[in-house]
Amino acid sequence: MTKTTEVASVNTHRAATSRPSTKASGTSHPHGRRAWGQLLHRATPWLFLAAPLVLLITFTYVPVGNMIYYSFTDWDGISPDRNFTGADNYVQIFTRPELFRVFFVSFYYLAASVAQIAIALYFATVLSFDLRFRNLFKGLLFFPYLINGVAIGFVFLYFFQDGGTLDSVLSWFGADTDHAWLGDPESANTSLAGVSVWRFTGLNFVLFLGAIQSIPGELYEAAQLDGATRWQQFRHIIAPSIRPVLSLSIILAISGSLAVFEIPYIMTGGATGTSTFVIQTVKLAFQFNKTGLASAAAVVLLMIILLITWIQRRLVPDEKVDLV
Repeated sequence: MTKTTEVASVNTHRAATSRPSTKASGTSHPHGRRAWGQLLHRATPWLFLAAPLVLLITFTYVPVGNMIYYSFTDWDGISPDRNFTGADNYVQIFTRPELFRVFFVSFYYLAASVAQIAIALYFATVLSFDLRFRNLFKGLLFFPYLINGVAIGFVFLYFFQDGGTLDSVLSWFGADTDHAWLGDPESANTSLAGVSVWRFTGLNFVLFLGAIQSIPGELYEAAQLDGATRWQQFRHIIAPSIRPVLSLSIILAISGSLAVFEIPYIMTGGATGTSTFVIQTVKLAFQFNKTGLASAAAVVLLMIILLITWIQRRLVPDEKVDLV
């Protein structure tokens, strides 16, 4: 029994002394797998972002870089020769009256944007409360935005033409219809801006309605118990909560008023003083073969939008609103 015990203790001692070497020989594999897992975990977001980043750089930043380069040349868009002209294209944009005049046309659409935001905010507020046929009114307000812009241009082209729909309706009320709505710059730009209001009010309406409907219903119930009127509910509950969406709508309205294209291009082609900045840029590039000057105009438009956006962000910064 004693020898057996001694043999067993010797075997146990050998097994105990051999375990550390076994652990030590296998420690490199778990560490390697752990390091590889951490590396893969850190790289996973970039792997998902790789394809969007490639597309963004290829179809956005590279064309913008080329546009900036073309703006300092006299390239005609066809010839392989591109002569460097410095800032001459930018000087022409701000010194030639026929090129700078299109900036003033944007004021018509800017005023129209203010009107469409006010109309959209009013209807979004009214239709957020319990009202009969409110779903029908929501559809009617949003429907114009779903129509193709080219189709809208042709429809309103017949609407404003001499003896068209508008003249026929006015004649029912005995009003003078001997007026060319698209014949002079003031009435033409006013009419085109009105078409923009009709079309884009639905977009702002949906944005405002979604923001208003995200407000907790308990706030309205508490306000009603306190005897708050509809105006007080709008002023103290709705207006603070939709401030970020309102700020976004203002940015979209300003940038949109500077980049109007399809409606005036379809209805007037830029004639009778209705040419916008984008229409003029397209004509410079494809009608007069002045791609360098058109690129400079596009860069100026981009910088104006970025500047206005920056100013708006500085004057009205986004603030976290906690109403609960």
